[in-house]
Amino acid sequence: MKVLVLNCGSSSIKYKLFDTDTKAVLAQGGIEKIGLQGSFLKITLPNGEKVILEKNIPEHTVGIQFILETLTGKEYGCLTSLNEIDAVGHRVVHGGEKFNSSVLITKEVKDMIVECYDIAPLHNPANMKGIEAVEAILPDIPQVGVFDTAFHQTMPKHAYMYGLPYELYEKYAIRRYGFHGTSHRYVSRRACEFLGLPYEKQRIITCHIGNGGSITAIKDGVSIDTSMGLTPVEGLLMGTRSGDVDAGALTFIMEKEGLNAEELSVMLNKKSGVLGVSGVSSDMREIESAVKSGNERAKMALSMYNYRILKYVGAYIAALGGVDIVVFTGGVGENQAGTRSYVCDGLSYMGVRIDHELNDKIRGEEAELSTPESKVRIVVIPTDEEFMIASDTEAVLMDRK
Repeated sequence: MKVLVLNCGSSSIKYKLFDTDTKAVLAQGGIEKIGLQGSFLKITLPNGEKVILEKNIPEHTVGIQFILETLTGKEYGCLTSLNEIDAVGHRVVHGGEKFNSSVLITKEVKDMIVECYDIAPLHNPANMKGIEAVEAILPDIPQVGVFDTAFHQTMPKHAYMYGLPYELYEKYAIRRYGFHGTSHRYVSRRACEFLGLPYEKQRIITCHIGNGGSITAIKDGVSIDTSMGLTPVEGLLMGTRSGDVDAGALTFIMEKEGLNAEELSVMLNKKSGVLGVSGVSSDMREIESAVKSGNERAKMALSMYNYRILKYVGAYIAALGGVDIVVFTGGVGENQAGTRSYVCDGLSYMGVRIDHELNDKIRGEEAELSTPESKVRIVVIPTDEEFMIASDTEAVLMDRK
């Protein structure tokens, strides 16, 4: 089955075309600056070479049309006809309490995605633009929604509720939902396949850490807790997001700085985290370079970043009653040996041992870092959310038959 996977942002569209029978990526790329000057499509060719095609792309339908034309074009195409596409799978960020699995997109499903706009105003409307664009261009092709929040719908109530007046949950569904669910689901399963262990009998902590980051506790194949909340701001220190912060500090800042709700949101989402603390960058590679050159604020930001990860891992070991596997994934998890080393060394008290020489070499590839005597298996598993979306899309369509 050929499945086109779309991840639509407010001004971008990322895509991958999969052959799910062979797991091959037939085409991939992304459009940037939709609705802005200088919009373009960047294609990654099979040999890894990047090609940029400039075009005025005022909105998402034009962008998706451009992607489809490129897929069937003579120069960079891999399809003779759009009829070869069997289905389209969409990343949808927020499914609220309405979705605990991937679903075929219908009018009712679209209405429910719209109902989640209030709690995901930056993401769900953009995801919907992609769905409606495909409907307009390819009306007969089935579409499937794969929700970032769905995997975490197994969390117990004591883990997802906030200590706020209960009527706020009843009125607005204010609770913790968690994100990166597709990634946590993929890497936890893949880790067990890689290690030859039964997925439904493990206590797993997955660390999806990059510019955005979250940690999930998985017991017997289901998520029981995760670090992000109602929005992706809660939890770890991130590239530009604050992570956990005293709510009282926020009301204090609003009063002192004269900020309204939108301005506070911009501060927490765009100006905080590693960027806000260091004053250098949101990119951990640049932070590590600044640390080596003696930048004290960069040192503090890196220490805060690493410590917050270790603290959450420790908390989830307690929640799980122990841990069998710790998985590192995401841009930092897959590539930054220093952060992995900090976390694992911090768990040495419970018998965690890693091969530091091997750890220093691993960049973006599957590997077991733990030594034979380690009481916990430590692995690096590169995430592949797009493949998971393609697999889910195929599974939903097969179930329909």
